[in-house]
Amino acid sequence: MNDTKTIAFIGLGVMGGPMTGHLARAGHRITAFNRSAQRAEYWGDFWSKDGLDIAFAPTPKQAAADADIVMICVGNDEDLASVTTGDNGVLASMRGGALLIDHTTTSADMARALGAHCAEHDVAFVDAPVSGGQAGAENGQLAIMCGGDDAAMARAEPVMQAYAKSIVHVGPTGAGQTAKMANQMCIAGVLGGLSEAIRLAQGAGLDLEKTYEAISGGAAQSWQMDNRWATMTSDTFDFGFAIDWMRKDLGYALDEAKRLGLSSPITAMVDQFYADVQAQGGSRLDTSALITRLPKSTSSQ
Repeated sequence: MNDTKTIAFIGLGVMGGPMTGHLARAGHRITAFNRSAQRAEYWGDFWSKDGLDIAFAPTPKQAAADADIVMICVGNDEDLASVTTGDNGVLASMRGGALLIDHTTTSADMARALGAHCAEHDVAFVDAPVSGGQAGAENGQLAIMCGGDDAAMARAEPVMQAYAKSIVHVGPTGAGQTAKMANQMCIAGVLGGLSEAIRLAQGAGLDLEKTYEAISGGAAQSWQMDNRWATMTSDTFDFGFAIDWMRKDLGYALDEAKRLGLSSPITAMVDQFYADVQAQGGSRLDTSALITRLPKSTSSQ
């Protein structure tokens, strides 16, 4: 490619691993880091079989030392702080003028704080959480919502296109994370209604395929309905984005709403419903497992 970049990618989970592969296929020079050596070994073997040459570094600091761009996709605020501002974090070695793109879903406060740290190191910053789940990462079809200044976005967007379906610059630093909170609130609310609708159809003895056909062509249609109706009705909940992570995200959303003096009763209620599923042992199930909180009807039709 004409604009090859030297990139460090930090965090090789179900999202970061596929995203790193897409960057390598686009022709960029990649050095990766993952805290779990076992996970790093898995991706190393996977990429090798795919003919991709991706190097590994023992610390984030070493991965970032020669990078034009550092990209991060880890778990939460604490994880992000560890790999950025810690003793072995990327900011300890990033050169002035480099760019940091954070794909982690964090609090808006964390994004704003990290943006300030980057400015102190003359590093450009974009907070760029993603939506689309594991399938979106694997297929290069993620929706990316971004916060940062125009100059940083102009540099980040061409690189992120390697795994994006859409990239939207929402506003200044932290705006990407706030948009992601709105995204998660929408998903939680839709899944709450969808769970109850499926239980109603099951309790009434309706043909579930015909019910889906009848209602998905109208105002009730949603991504969750199109992609999870069949799996929820067959009790299949293994799609990569765990309830633990959704509760983390909803916690950030509820905190931000409180900071802004806003009420979010539906989000708070669904968050507690997810807590019930966690208590039932469903922490690592996909978010569509919200339906398992609702018992099936014992009524005979």
